[in-house]
Amino acid sequence: MSTEAWSRDEFEAQLRARGAGYHIHHPFNVNMNEGLLGPDQIRGWVANRFYYQVNIPQKDGAIIANCPDRATRRRWVRRILDHDGWGDNEGGIEAWVRLGEAVGLTREALWSQRHVVPGVRFAVDAYVNFARQAPWQEAVCSSLTEMFAPKIHKDRLANWPTHYAWIDPDGLQYFRSRISLAERDVEHGLEVTLGHFTTRAQQERALEILQFKLDILWAMLDAIEKAYP
Repeated sequence: MSTEAWSRDEFEAQLRARGAGYHIHHPFNVNMNEGLLGPDQIRGWVANRFYYQVNIPQKDGAIIANCPDRATRRRWVRRILDHDGWGDNEGGIEAWVRLGEAVGLTREALWSQRHVVPGVRFAVDAYVNFARQAPWQEAVCSSLTEMFAPKIHKDRLANWPTHYAWIDPDGLQYFRSRISLAERDVEHGLEVTLGHFTTRAQQERALEILQFKLDILWAMLDAIEKAYP
């Protein structure tokens, strides 16, 4: 097997090819996209995914805490603000709460996290712990599942109003907002990853890290699917 490093273009192509394992292809998400889920299943997914949403700023805070580069921190901090909000911008966490309300969950039910199943909690906590313990460049690399996120958001915006007419369309704002933000974040994440992982061994390591994050997202849906058959 060749040990020669891939070019930047080849390396990026290898990273993007991992999209074949993105949770957009998970049976639970496929059923969601095709309108085959019932209200309890939708509510279960929203409630459990909320645990992921509220942990994203902690994950990004861990990356900043481990990063000695000021320029990188100045750019990365926007991700925390995107989710926690600032000024008059309520942020992505609040947008997800609005989604919860649109599907029939209360704020209290979401924030209490009483609907979060053990498998989801374990997977999300593993991701946050990875970001705390790994070199910051590796934690940045793990964020590159966002390369595949715009498609999943666009699918929901296109299909939910038809398949789930009982959900208030105003509750879908999270999906609308994340398309452009994910595209912006991917640009920075790729810049760091392509610049840091330059030997073949490092590039293979980056693929392993990205697969780890893909597995986190897949495992979350495995747990949700089992809890809400």
